[in-house]
Amino acid sequence: MHPRLQLALSLLAGALTPLAIAPFSYWWLGIITLALLAWNLQQLSSKKQLLAHAFLFGLGYFGTGVSWVFISIYEFGSSSFALAILLTSVFVIFIALLFALPFYGLGYFKNNDWRLLLGFPLFWTLSEWLRGWLFTGFPWLYIGYSHIDISLIGWAPVGGVLFISLLSAFSSSVLCFILLKNKNIHRKILAAIAVIMFWTEGSALRSFEWTQAAGDTISVGIVQPNIPQELKWAPEFREPSKTILTSLSDDLWNNNWIIWPEAAIPDIYFRSKEFIDQIDAQAKDSHTSVITGVLYDDHAQQKYFNALIGLGDAEGFYFKQRLVPFGEYVPLESWLRGLIAFFNLPTSIIASGNTNQTLIHAGNITIASAICYEIVYPSLVAQLSKNANVILTVSNDAWFGDSIGPLQHFHMARMRAIETGRYVIRGTNNGVSAIITPKGQVQIQSEQFIRTSITGTITPMQGHTPYLLWRDYFVLTILLLLGAILFYTARTTQHPQPDQNP
Repeated sequence: MHPRLQLALSLLAGALTPLAIAPFSYWWLGIITLALLAWNLQQLSSKKQLLAHAFLFGLGYFGTGVSWVFISIYEFGSSSFALAILLTSVFVIFIALLFALPFYGLGYFKNNDWRLLLGFPLFWTLSEWLRGWLFTGFPWLYIGYSHIDISLIGWAPVGGVLFISLLSAFSSSVLCFILLKNKNIHRKILAAIAVIMFWTEGSALRSFEWTQAAGDTISVGIVQPNIPQELKWAPEFREPSKTILTSLSDDLWNNNWIIWPEAAIPDIYFRSKEFIDQIDAQAKDSHTSVITGVLYDDHAQQKYFNALIGLGDAEGFYFKQRLVPFGEYVPLESWLRGLIAFFNLPTSIIASGNTNQTLIHAGNITIASAICYEIVYPSLVAQLSKNANVILTVSNDAWFGDSIGPLQHFHMARMRAIETGRYVIRGTNNGVSAIITPKGQVQIQSEQFIRTSITGTITPMQGHTPYLLWRDYFVLTILLLLGAILFYTARTTQHPQPDQNP
C-alpha cells in the first residue's frame, strides 16, 4: 500500500472508532478499526513512522470523539467561532500526541508475531492509562467502554475498564494476525482459542454476584431543573432557580432521599445559608435526606470548592478533587488569566478538595461522591467506593449542549457501577439523570433537556469486587508481564521479513 494511503487509513480508522462507543455503540467497529491500526503499525519498523500513524489515528479518534469541546468553548466560553476552532484543535492535537507517544516504544521491539499479538495491546492500554493521569488526566474514550453491554463486560469487576481495553485490543491484534499471510497456522489457532476463552469467561462472569445487599431498599427522588447555562449564575435568576428546585421537590418529600444536581443552589454557600437552612428544616420534618451541589466559600482558607452537602437526615460535605481545566481552574494561571474571556470564566476559581475526606452519610448509609468529571476516573471512584454503600454522582452537562458528550459521560457512570458492584445515582441539571444497578442496567432515567423529576429505588451494597481492592494495579502488573515477554522474545528471535498484505 502507498505510504500516504496508509497514513490516510490510520486517520480514517481513528475517526470511525468513536462510533463503537455510546451513543452509537457499534462495538464490533472498534474491533475492526483497532485491527486496522495494528496492521498498519505491523508494517513499520521506524519509530517516527509508528509515532506518525498513531498520532493520525489519535487525531481522527479525538477529533470526532470529543468534538463537543467546541460547544463549551464557543457557546458558553465567550469565544469567537475562529478562536473556538483554534482552541479545540489545539486540545485535540495535544490529546492525540499523548495518545501516540507510547506507540513510539513499539519500534524498540523486533517486527515479529509477538510484537503484534502482545505489543499492540500492551501499548494501546499503556496509552489509555497514561492519558488517565498525566497532566491531571483525560480518561475519555477508553475502548473498553464499547463492551459495556456484551461479553467482555464480565471482566469489569475484576480489572476495570482498562483490562477490558486490553482484551479488546488483544482481540483486534488476533484478528489482524489471522488475516496476515505467511503466518504459522498453529499459532493462529492458539491465538483464536485464547480470544474465545476470554470472551466466554467474560460472559460467564456477568452473572457472578461480587457484592451483597447491606440494608433495606431506599427510595430516591432526583430533581432535574434544566436551568439554561447562560442564566445559571445570573443574579436576577437566583430566586427563579430556587423556585424551580423547590417546586420540583414538592412531590418528592415522601422519598428517603432527594438529590439536587451539581451546583444546584445558584449562589455560594454562606450567601445562601438562609435558603439552605429552610431546606434542611423541611428535610428533617419529612425525615428525608437531601444532598445538593453548591459552591462552598471557605473563608478561613479563602478558597472556593465545588461541593456536595448533606441536609436533613444526611450530613457531611464533599469537596471535588479532580477539576476541569479552564472550567474550574486555569492551568498556568499567571500567564493565561485575562488573555481572553475563555480563560476568565466565572467558575474557574475552584480549589481541589483533599484526598482523605470524610464521606457523606445518610443515616447509616455511606455515600461515595463524584462530582461531574470525577465519575470518569475509574481508580478514584473505586478508592472512594471501597468503604461506601452507594455511589452518587452529580453533574451539569449543559456545557456541552445537544452533543454526544453528555451521553458518553452517562455511559461511563454505568461502567463505574459494574466495576464497584454499587448502585449509582446520577443527578444532573439537564440530563441524563438516572439510577443504575450494580450490573450497569439503567433502572430509570430522565429525558434530556426537560425540567422534571424522577423516582426510583436503590439497595445499599457491601463487599468488594476485585477491582475495588486492587484498582488499576492488576492491569499494570499484566502490562509489566507483557513487556517482560516482549523483551525476552526480542533477545531470542531473529528479525523476520516484513509481513505481506492481507
